[in-house]
Parts: sequence; C-alpha cells; structure tokens
Amino acid sequence: MSLNAKVRATRGAFELDAVVKVEARTTLAILGPNGSGKTTLLHALASLLPGESVATDGASSIGVVFQDLRLFPTMSALENAAFPLRARSVRKDEARERAAALLTRLGLAPDRFGARPGGLSGGEEQRVALARALIVDPDLLLLDEPTSSLDISARGQVRSLLSGVLREREGVCILVTHDPVEAMTLGDTIMVLEGGRVTQTGTPAQIRETPRSAYAADLAGVNLFVGTLAPLEDGAGTLVTSAGELTAAWPTGMPHAPLEDAVAVLRPADITLHTSAPEGGSARNIVPGRVRSISVDGERARIGIDARPALVAEITLGSVERLGLLVGLEVWASAKAVEVRIEHG
Repeated sequence: MSLNAKVRATRGAFELDAVVKVEARTTLAILGPNGSGKTTLLHALASLLPGESVATDGASSIGVVFQDLRLFPTMSALENAAFPLRARSVRKDEARERAAALLTRLGLAPDRFGARPGGLSGGEEQRVALARALIVDPDLLLLDEPTSSLDISARGQVRSLLSGVLREREGVCILVTHDPVEAMTLGDTIMVLEGGRVTQTGTPAQIRETPRSAYAADLAGVNLFVGTLAPLEDGAGTLVTSAGELTAAWPTGMPHAPLEDAVAVLRPADITLHTSAPEGGSARNIVPGRVRSISVDGERARIGIDARPALVAEITLGSVERLGLLVGLEVWASAKAVEVRIEHG
C-alpha cells in the first residue's frame, strides 16, 4: 500500500496545507519545530480532527501511537494490546494469545502482562502502545513523538525496537518528531514542516547536504552514524559502521563493553577540511575523500564529501576560497574524538 494524501486543516488562526506521498514499505519522518503542524497533520491523517484529508491510495486500516500513549488505565497491558482485536469481534482467548505473542516479540516480559499502565515504566508503556497499534497489521502506522517522554536509556532501547519493527512492515509508516536524530535514524524519507507548509522533502542525506531553510540547516544538518562502538584502552571507542570507522569519546556512564546499535552525531561545523594530509594536531579522525557538492547559504557553505564514511562539513566562504575547493577535489576531513557524540547505544 502507498499513501497519497492532500491534507488541509484549520485550528483557530493556524492553517495546515500539505501533500503527503509515501511508498509502500517506507517510513516518512515529519520533522519540524513546535507549532509547525506536525501533530495536526498526523491527527488529520487518522481522521481525528475536523478538516479535509483526501487520499487517492488510502489505508483501509490505521494504527496510531499517540504522544501521550492513551492506554486504557483500567485495563492490563495484555488487555490494552488485545483491544483492537476484541473490537473486531475476535474471540477473547485468540485475541489474548495474539497480543501475548506480539508483546513478547516487542520485549515486554510475560510477568508484566497483568500490570496496568500506572504500574509500567515508560519504556514498557511504549511497548504496549506499539503492540496495540500493530496488532491488526495496519496499512498505515502513525507514530507521534514516540520517544519524547522517555529517559536517554529507554529512548535508545525504543528507537532500536522501532527500527526493527519498521524494517519488517509491508505498509506505510509516518513518524512525527522534533528530534533530528530520531528522524534520520528511523526515516527513509524526511519531510520538513514549518508553519503548516512543507518546506523540503528528501532523504536524510539530501536534507543534510542541501537544507532549504534555517531550521533544516540547524536541526537536520548533522552527520549521523549507526554501528557498533568497540572500546579502546584510553577511554575512547571505535565506531564501526557499514560505511567506515570513526573514533569517539566513550559515553559517560556507559559500561566499557561493545555497544550494539550505537548512534553517533558529528556536527558539520566541527569538521575541518584540508587539501593535504594533516600532520600533528589533536584530531583522531582524519578521513580522505573528494568534494561531492558545494552548497552556499549566506556567508557559509556546506561541503559534501565522498569518503568512508560520507561526511558533510560546514565552513566559511573565505575558507572555500582559501582552500580552492571545487567539486572533485581531493580533501582530508578531520574531527576530534570528543566531537563525535554518542547519542545512545
């Protein structure tokens, strides 16, 4: 199933006007500042508010994980997860059996099935809410800020869980978030929404390289890497990804042991470019590559670099001229280990 929808909605003086196109087996991450209309758009797609939503390739079934979860407080975790099946007249024992299997797959311990939402941790509640949304295998899965209320540890666990779930789905998923790390970790495509209007749509790499607004440049313009963080003896670690390796400072409070699914962020402004291999200095990451693209915005330029891993650097126009940067030029990118920030593992 693909989704092709034109959405219009009004809330007081605020107007939302957006076209949403998503292919099957694809996750669209909607990224935008507070008040941009992200949740309004999600609710319109779910037919939860007055407005116009016209889908030419619409979904016959929809699953929603709300920002505030909205679990039924008097029902157990198992009953919450089974509720959509019971609402479709599925027999009680079958519904509970299917819900138990799904909750187990999502990592909720069986001894927690009988607990009510008030007795569950934030991460456990998220698993129950996700199970309730997935239990009918919906064509369209809508996720509203799925990790915003969680602490850092639980946030990383839920992101890893969502990543696995979304890879397995046949349908469409729309994820609303204000967190660029979450958008770029989980989204195949990113839509930037500002003031009720779509200002840019593209892959994470396209958004990073050529942001079309100040908001996109500030929040989406990051180098993001996912891989295994292996400890080094000096309090640092090697992040091994499918696209290359980087050295990072070991995250405070995390055990000094390999971390699977570690997510690291490197700001483009923290990368220094050289036209010859740098010698000396404190940068532990020195990556050779070639200039792929040069995008100018005001007095600064974003430089896309074909390397392992691929990088985007942000430098002044004066530096572009001083270095003589041109597309195809061989360069070396350097960054300190402390600038490669591990967000979670």
